[in-house]
Amino acid sequence: MQNRKVEFENQNNQALSGLLDMPAETPLAYALFAHCFTCSKNLKAASNIARALTAAGIAVLRFDFTGLGQSEGEFADTNFSSNVDDLLAAVDYLKREHEAPAILLGHSLGGTAVLQAAAAVPSAVAVATIGSPSEPAHVARMFAGSEKALRDDGKALVNLGGRPFLMKQQFLDDLEKQNLRASIGSLRKALLIMHAPLDNIVEIDNASELFMAAKHPKSFISLDDADHLLSQESDSRYAGHVLAAWASRYLADANEPEPQKATNGEVVARTQGGGFRTEVRLGRHSLLADEPLTVGGTDLGPTPYDLLSAALASCTSMTLRMYANHKKLNLESATVRIEHNKVHAKDCEDCESTDGKIDEFRRTIALEGELTDAERSRMLEIADRCPVHRTLHSETKVRSTLV
Repeated sequence: MQNRKVEFENQNNQALSGLLDMPAETPLAYALFAHCFTCSKNLKAASNIARALTAAGIAVLRFDFTGLGQSEGEFADTNFSSNVDDLLAAVDYLKREHEAPAILLGHSLGGTAVLQAAAAVPSAVAVATIGSPSEPAHVARMFAGSEKALRDDGKALVNLGGRPFLMKQQFLDDLEKQNLRASIGSLRKALLIMHAPLDNIVEIDNASELFMAAKHPKSFISLDDADHLLSQESDSRYAGHVLAAWASRYLADANEPEPQKATNGEVVARTQGGGFRTEVRLGRHSLLADEPLTVGGTDLGPTPYDLLSAALASCTSMTLRMYANHKKLNLESATVRIEHNKVHAKDCEDCESTDGKIDEFRRTIALEGELTDAERSRMLEIADRCPVHRTLHSETKVRSTLV
């Protein structure tokens, strides 16, 4: 993941600080991330989620709301409505400098804000929330004990998450004006709600209320024993990977031709953009092939040589199973490990070639079950009868045609 610092202005011409996380190749889409109440773009959970999205080819803009982190302005002068305005300013920045966001994502009150802002973002096809309140006014509970001071003086120093923040009555007044249910009911975008059942800041009932208010397509994912801030790295990484997989369903470009379906034994591989990530279709099956990060790939799938080794390993295992079934041998399992290397021909004692390098596949076979020594020895011989093994040893030709 590559990230760069960016800056754009809110509606009051105050500079908002952001980080644009970019995948290694041309982005499939852009996502806008809204952080939790009084948090910042640098929250570890936000970084982990962005990393998961960029690994899937999705660029992510995360920024500090007005008055927080490295953004200008006074936090005491902000409210829920100004947060929504900040989000729309971020949308304008992406649209102007890169590409309008296809995904809106928010954590806690940030998720509530993206739900409110979504109607004004026609480019967004998918919206996701993490631990978000079903109504903005939920956050008012955090002001318990300070309400009288806010009413009497119009402002008060409030302890939020162990940190003091100057708050004004206008913040609470603005919360009471919001009508999120109407916005959710008319969302007309795919919605993913992620929430932890044990969240003690925003109770799981909020997720139920959001889900019931929304129309399909809508999905819910439980974050199990995660806390509200997704403090455990495994929780935020899981949320990011789930989000990436879910969003991919809605990011397909209708104008982009689908790879030809593989029929009659065909395999179809399609690479687009400037990277190595390749979609492979095999009949009704599909997978991704890629190259490791060290050679400029995004490591989202096995390499072509990995797939070749996998073909040899799986073919060997299947051949052994077929033989054991035919001979009624007590084979419980066959595990085949393949290690592929390029080695100098001169270092190979039983090779015909003497110049350059050759491909060497080291195959290790582990057999489990009550087998005699003779049966094990025979199984080792049978491994060489794997059709892929024979193909690698026989003369082959690749005939190419440009269409």
